[in-house]
Amino acid sequence: MKRPPAHAGPDAAATRPLIEAWTDGGCRPNPGPGGWGVVLRWNGHVKELSGAEAETTNNRMELTAAIAALEAPKRPARLVIHTDSEYVRNGVTRWIKGWVRNNWRNAAREPVANQDLWRRLLAAAERHEVEWRWVRGHAGDPMNERADALATAAREAAGRGGG
Repeated sequence: MKRPPAHAGPDAAATRPLIEAWTDGGCRPNPGPGGWGVVLRWNGHVKELSGAEAETTNNRMELTAAIAALEAPKRPARLVIHTDSEYVRNGVTRWIKGWVRNNWRNAAREPVANQDLWRRLLAAAERHEVEWRWVRGHAGDPMNERADALATAAREAAGRGGG
């Protein structure tokens, strides 16, 4: 989303570490107990993150996973975020600039849903160079399947009162 400042020089982005992230979130039922999962991969390392909420929605969990991926790096990085959520992908690549320009109102002039999380996502992305990639869910991408498994396990634990 945000590029390095012009005064940082042309190679500033190239010196940032490259981190790939796969994110997923979901609820069952929707709304209901939800979970999110993230798989981060960089320099031969893999880190997994997950969490849950007792009462939430699919869209909130998808956004929370993306936010967790953006907030995880300790310093500015180049992030490639893989999401199977068209809501997240379209929101961040197509809709968010208009929402901000229209004081967080959508095309119907109504308040944007999940505005708290969209604002948090925007703030978290500020310090990074971010590329958003959509992947088809449940289509065999091993890292997407792992993020889904983390989200499902967290959701199930929340549904049992353990998350």
